[in-house]
Amino acid sequence: MMTRKIPFFEYPRLWTDNKQEYISIFDHVASSGGFILQKDLADFETELAKYTGVNYSVGVGNATDAMEIFLEAIGLNKGDEIIISSHTMLATASAIKFAGGVPVPVDIGEDNLICPDSIENSITSNTVGIMPTQLNGRVCDMDKIIKIAQKNNLFVVEDAAQALGAKFKGRHAGTFGLASCISFFPAKVLGCFGDAGGVLVNDKNLYHKIFQLHDHGRDIDGEVKRWGRNSRLDNLQAAILSHKLKSYNKVIDRRREIAQMYQDRLENLSELQLPPPPNNTSDHFDVYQNYEITADNRDVLKEYLSEKNIGTLIQWGGKGVHQFNQLGFSQKLPKTERFFDRCIMLPMNMFISNEDVEYICETVKSFYVK
Repeated sequence: MMTRKIPFFEYPRLWTDNKQEYISIFDHVASSGGFILQKDLADFETELAKYTGVNYSVGVGNATDAMEIFLEAIGLNKGDEIIISSHTMLATASAIKFAGGVPVPVDIGEDNLICPDSIENSITSNTVGIMPTQLNGRVCDMDKIIKIAQKNNLFVVEDAAQALGAKFKGRHAGTFGLASCISFFPAKVLGCFGDAGGVLVNDKNLYHKIFQLHDHGRDIDGEVKRWGRNSRLDNLQAAILSHKLKSYNKVIDRRREIAQMYQDRLENLSELQLPPPPNNTSDHFDVYQNYEITADNRDVLKEYLSEKNIGTLIQWGGKGVHQFNQLGFSQKLPKTERFFDRCIMLPMNMFISNEDVEYICETVKSFYVK
């Protein structure tokens, strides 16, 4: 088997593979002098809302800001609890904290997403909302989550940072609750050249509050209506995202193709648990932001793959939110803890070839099958 070099992600190729196109976009924006809150941003916000099927989108500085802003717009009182999955980026919890609430991490289910039973078991008199993370490009079972929320008079918001284009029963990630966040970090399926994010929202009044909060309290008419912050998606990034959104479905198709290749070549290894394949169920349409597996002897496997020039990553530094004890968490969540002892992400991006996937799979098999 010929040795190859396959980084986990090749950031320079985000620019070099389409350099002339991006230079042209940069020249267009810079020559117009429209850097902040101008037409390119307005156009992208319209396109993003249309793509996902919501009434409004607001471009912001990053997905963490997006979550803080929509939580501030909803309004939290001191001590208000919001239930989240422990298998999420710490930003999900910190957004709740800085918006004045209390994040309550709960255990994952068999799909490694937030467990509906764990949600129900964690509801207290202080619980006001649920914020599921649509992780790795897959949407949670939103039917169960919405049912729990309605039964207990809770609101639902979504951390859909990793899931633009993913669907559950034909409905886009980020469109199930009052509001949601999308991340456009460079390594996301739709990424730009820096930090950037968006808010998706349907309710007109909530949209105006979110808009005000992201631009110094100013509404779309320019009038100051409240205290706000500066968290605005700049026009250059918006123009780049608008350009990339035009071919976004092709990008998703390719990632689903790679996921199927992994499935076909690794499904018979009992030492691994793979994510659901692309056409596993009609309820889910996954975009595979990441290809996260669990593996026996994970640490040794990671070292072995590194020796074979294959880059891998353990998400969130190998910790669930509840495992950051220095932040005051004390929960014991056995499924999440076992998951983080075994999880590892294989390369999943537009830069890897079919031959790269073959090499990765053959290398993984050679580790387990002696």
